[in-house]
Amino acid sequence: MALEVKIPTVGESITEVTIAKWLKKDGDTVQRDELIAELESDKATFELPAEGAGVLRLRAAEGDTIGIGTVIASIEGDGVGVAAPAAPVAAPAPAPAASAPVSAAPAPAAAPVAAPGGTYEMKVPTVGESITEVTVAKWLKADGAAIQRDEIIAELESDKATFELPAEAAGTLHHAVPEGTTVPIGGLLARITGGAASPQPAAPKSDGGAATTAPAPAANGSYAMGTPSPAAGKILDEKGIPAGTVAGTGRDGRITKEDALNAQPAPTAAPVAAPASSPAVSNPQPATSNEQPETRSARREKMTSLRRTVARRLVAVKNETAMLTTFNEVDMQPIMDLRAKYKDKFKEKHGVGLGFMSFFTKAVCVALKEFPAVNAQIDGQEIIYHDYCDVSIAVSAPKGLVVPVIRNAETLSFEGIEKEVVRLATRARDSKLTIEEMQGGTFTITNGGVFGSMLSTPIINAPQSAILGMHNIVERPMAVNGQVVIRPIMYLALSYDHRIIDGRESVSFLVRVKQLLEEPARLLLGV
Repeated sequence: MALEVKIPTVGESITEVTIAKWLKKDGDTVQRDELIAELESDKATFELPAEGAGVLRLRAAEGDTIGIGTVIASIEGDGVGVAAPAAPVAAPAPAPAASAPVSAAPAPAAAPVAAPGGTYEMKVPTVGESITEVTVAKWLKADGAAIQRDEIIAELESDKATFELPAEAAGTLHHAVPEGTTVPIGGLLARITGGAASPQPAAPKSDGGAATTAPAPAANGSYAMGTPSPAAGKILDEKGIPAGTVAGTGRDGRITKEDALNAQPAPTAAPVAAPASSPAVSNPQPATSNEQPETRSARREKMTSLRRTVARRLVAVKNETAMLTTFNEVDMQPIMDLRAKYKDKFKEKHGVGLGFMSFFTKAVCVALKEFPAVNAQIDGQEIIYHDYCDVSIAVSAPKGLVVPVIRNAETLSFEGIEKEVVRLATRARDSKLTIEEMQGGTFTITNGGVFGSMLSTPIINAPQSAILGMHNIVERPMAVNGQVVIRPIMYLALSYDHRIIDGRESVSFLVRVKQLLEEPARLLLGV
């Protein structure tokens, strides 16, 4: 009896999906939970696993838009009967050496269930209430590599955070999906087969470099030796330095971020050889003309989950809020004089620098208490007013914009704010922020001035109702007490939701922030 494959329910408001790509062809033999198609809705992209084993028969073509519950394929035969023929089909496995995605074919290694270690399925763990899918950002262990229990095998990325996936068993790793694939929570990521016996044949099947070095650390009692952390791996990839050429100073020989930053590319002989041959060319001009097409290159990269979510939310804010921006300017001379006088003593006593962010955060918290609508948010037909200030700080991380939150900022001192800003910014740049550290803000501050921005209209960070934009400081002529003087001026921008914040409140809020910044003694005296 054939098993019908239907479009599953993927969300309350989603009524149809598009078959973006068939991952298996008509007539292919599939295993239970093996990915067979990539579906796309107006909100997300997800993959469809097979609900049974057998021969796949397609009933819809790529690009078709199908309603929820519609049959798009069928699987003929039962899982028990088809599992045996599946093993011979795995015979073409030597050929897939040229194609990484076919690594899912080793799934029929379920036959070695009788082997000592059996087969262990690695699935996407639950990482948060609102997260329904993750993207395999990077496989840290190659397909066919021998791994140990609790060894980090992959870096997963959600729309809110990046985290590492440890192996739940020891054996030989078989990838079920390639890098860049988006997998739903509970979806199959990889299989771990066998125990000590199966890693041996798996090693020659890989390219040799990474696979052969993997057992070596295990022989030394440390599988982490020579393995870069996610941050270190990204830096080494950008520098083009193989991880095997870098000595790790971390625990058990793991390559840390500092090791990657200090690493220098070794191969300098190749560039030297090229100039040596150039004198042999009698006419260098044609050579330069031949090189011109190489500069006209383009590449396509799949958007990360974080980038897709940021894009979707920003468009939603523009379409669903009555966003307006008001501007003002601040004379930064008093704050700069105060910092210049006390910054050395401040750092000596507290161990952290005295920056502008603490002044702005303190000023914002005072103003939010006086104008609670700016610190509120709309929830359906109701307005939620907060009697606390959880200030979100926009940070440009390697994988996109993230907004960690300083909790109860109104209760923190200058020292506490500066330490929290440094801690959150460091975790953001190392991709170590947790979901809890990025949820629940009531107001956001973003500083485009660090990149040279003079003026901008920041977009509200939903579901908040306002955001303050800082910009660069530029010396300008100002009239002070009837005299023209040169002052360091910063433009401030407050974007707000006009549905909840009136013009009087928005302008008054920004004027109050300006007043507190131009007279920082008010922040200390609470006036």
